[in-house]
Amino acid sequence: MRVAIIDCYTDEPAGLGVPPYLGTYPRYLAGALELAGHSYIYLTIDDLRALFQYSGAIPEKKLEMQTNIRIYNLTRRPEEVRDALEHANELIVIAGIQVPGKYLSALPGTLHELKKYLPSLKARKVLTGPAANFGTRLEGGKSAEEISPGLFDEVTDNYLGINNPYPLIREMAVAGAGIVKQVPWTPMIELETGKGCIRKIGCSFCTEPLKNRLQFRDADDVIAEAKALYTLGQRHFRIGKQTDFYSYQGVNVEKIEYLLKTLRNAAPELKTLVIDNTDPLQIIGPRGGPITELIVKYCTEGNTAAMGAESFDPEVVRANNLKVGPELIYKAVEILNKHGRERGNNGMPKFLPGINLVYGLINESRETNSHNLKWLRKMLDNDLWVRRINIRQAAVFPGTQLAMEAGTKFLRKNRKLYYRWRDDIRQQVDFPMLDRIAPIGHVLRDVYFEIYDGNHTFGRHFGTYPLIIGLNKRVPLGGHYEVRVTKHMLRSVTAEPILERPLDATDQQTRNLLKS
Repeated sequence: MRVAIIDCYTDEPAGLGVPPYLGTYPRYLAGALELAGHSYIYLTIDDLRALFQYSGAIPEKKLEMQTNIRIYNLTRRPEEVRDALEHANELIVIAGIQVPGKYLSALPGTLHELKKYLPSLKARKVLTGPAANFGTRLEGGKSAEEISPGLFDEVTDNYLGINNPYPLIREMAVAGAGIVKQVPWTPMIELETGKGCIRKIGCSFCTEPLKNRLQFRDADDVIAEAKALYTLGQRHFRIGKQTDFYSYQGVNVEKIEYLLKTLRNAAPELKTLVIDNTDPLQIIGPRGGPITELIVKYCTEGNTAAMGAESFDPEVVRANNLKVGPELIYKAVEILNKHGRERGNNGMPKFLPGINLVYGLINESRETNSHNLKWLRKMLDNDLWVRRINIRQAAVFPGTQLAMEAGTKFLRKNRKLYYRWRDDIRQQVDFPMLDRIAPIGHVLRDVYFEIYDGNHTFGRHFGTYPLIIGLNKRVPLGGHYEVRVTKHMLRSVTAEPILERPLDATDQQTRNLLKS
């Protein structure tokens, strides 16, 4: 059987698969197909856009004044894509944005968009991934997109067993490593350690507790998958497919140390090892300090503990069953600053907190943003560093407490205030915070540049929620530079290049693709 895997990219409360990240779903699917003896081809939503929307007439990237992120992550020439789609027996579509965001070098595909491309294709069509159970929504402040009747022959989040209990995906995870041979960009590999939520009742807007029961993956299985990918040249990894890294195996310090230490020893030339989600309640707990020290010791710099504060408004915290109140979030920020502010080789601190704020939750009021600003300014006033503050409007997914109790009621009620609220935080907190984390004149090393915007080039480190860095000139994409900070924006910095380091083999592959 010939199968085409079509990656529309995923972003969930636990897990990211938007380029440069390569998520778990395409890798597990590739492994299942490999073990079953089927041939497969990996395609992206960008490939479909190039074929159907641009009729295969792709402008040369080196001549574009602004990088077109709709067709940036192509895997092959349009004529090859057409041939693969025409000869495929089955199309497996992966989709599901359940944490709406903006992306530097990619634009995820939507169900609405797929209605333009899929009907003309004769192969059997399957939808899997997060969109298969709760839908997808690229923009916050709205309800999830519904799946069009008849568009797919099968809709399931567990196609070919990709959502099976962990012992049953052990072999497919390792076998699926080979898909990286078809990924032309330098990927950040998302490694899965757990699913579900440690809390009995989750936050009002979150889909993770509804999708998965709580389970943790055996450390040796994670390491075996990472080894297979490392052998194939992969050097950038994020332990990101979990709701809280600190809760791994029941907040087990010894097992967390075994996982991190063995990963580093198994991959001596590894360039990036970072984590993602954290629960403030575990950070301030009795094992939080030792786990934080292990993360600082074994992970690479530019690491960010994404904490789901969601709101500092006590009434919103109560009504939405959020993890902790503002005082405990503040304490968690203190602990991470105590252990993680030392700078690493690339110039960024080793491990800092990141705070997520969500607007449109139950019982939100005009006072909500005042509470948020009060606590964020307190962190700033007491010289506590926060790497980034994510601010978004909730997306409403069926089955969640938010959908059942309020839907878009509070989103509609306060919609006119959101942009002012967001700008208040950006101006009063983000801007001065950046001056502390990356002051003018500070040198940042190993910055990877990805896109053009006119005469400007934008890039970032490989890390967790890396700082966006802009150059006031065009430099070759795919290169790594040492730069000096020259100016602060609200969420990014501008810099001047100092030195470009030699490209390694993976970088050269990327640059060759961009020049083709």
